[in-house]
Amino acid sequence: MKIMKDNEIALVKEILKKLGASEEYSELVAEATIDADLKGFTSHGLGRFPQYLISIESGTINLKDNITIEKETPAIALINGNSGFGQAVAYKAMKLAVKKAKEVGIGCVGVHNSNHFGVTGFYSDIAVKEGVIGTVLANTDPAIAPFGASEALIGTNPIAIGIPSDSYIAVDMATSVTARGKILESKRKGLELPEGWALDKDGNPTTDPEAALEGSILAFGGFKGYALAFMIEILTGPLVNAEYGKGVTGTASPTKNCTKGDLYIAIDPSKFGSMEDFKAKTTDFCNQARAAGENVSIPGDLEVKKIANAEANGMEIDEKLYEQLKEICDDLDIDFDSYLEE
Repeated sequence: MKIMKDNEIALVKEILKKLGASEEYSELVAEATIDADLKGFTSHGLGRFPQYLISIESGTINLKDNITIEKETPAIALINGNSGFGQAVAYKAMKLAVKKAKEVGIGCVGVHNSNHFGVTGFYSDIAVKEGVIGTVLANTDPAIAPFGASEALIGTNPIAIGIPSDSYIAVDMATSVTARGKILESKRKGLELPEGWALDKDGNPTTDPEAALEGSILAFGGFKGYALAFMIEILTGPLVNAEYGKGVTGTASPTKNCTKGDLYIAIDPSKFGSMEDFKAKTTDFCNQARAAGENVSIPGDLEVKKIANAEANGMEIDEKLYEQLKEICDDLDIDFDSYLEE
């Protein structure tokens, strides 16, 4: 079974509006959801959507749009998301960071009391579309054990960076070898994990998704990945008045209040010099990289290919996800099958 781009957007919007979400909230969540699936991050797209429904039912996602700016200067702001949809809070945080960057050169907006927001790169892309550099950091429920330990303490702590250019230049990655959503997706599909992804609760290597969820996910690049995840934990925890380490809940446990934090940074290249010169030099650097070998790609190339393929051919829905979404739609009197392609 497959679902096409426009149908996925329409489905997500219909479900959310039937649950009482505003038109704006429904639109933002739908756009973030399809962005993940188009780029191939299916663990954070429609596959993650049932988790949001559990959060709504549990009251850990607030359907009302009432974010609060708690502190603000010309360059920075601290936002309390008041448990709103992570996608809506994140969108407004990055838009505020972009506004500040265009006014003073840089905007840095911290967020606490929000929710899981999908893929990190959706929000750095927002900055890029506005002609500024976008960087997004976030922490999550504990997933990575400190280097040399076996008990999870640090989140998968993603980082995304987008560069305004004549082509798509972006990176969006977890600091673990894989996102927790990939572990959850493997569990749903009944698949084993590749070796080298995770440890069980006793610190032994495992390919069992259930054991990995009870244990820990390895940081990418050994100590270097762990160190980066560690630093992001501080920048998205103590810095923005959010929780950190064992105190972070809600990104993997939808019935618990989400206590993670985010940091959105926008930089206006035109405040450093000519924007045309910046883009020209960026393009030249990309050309140098591509000229280094026939198989060279730059960050963002893979996503561009995946988006084109998904827009043309649709996105697969596995049997387990179909059953989950069918049950949700049946409860809301929505004809789920009418949105699908064979």
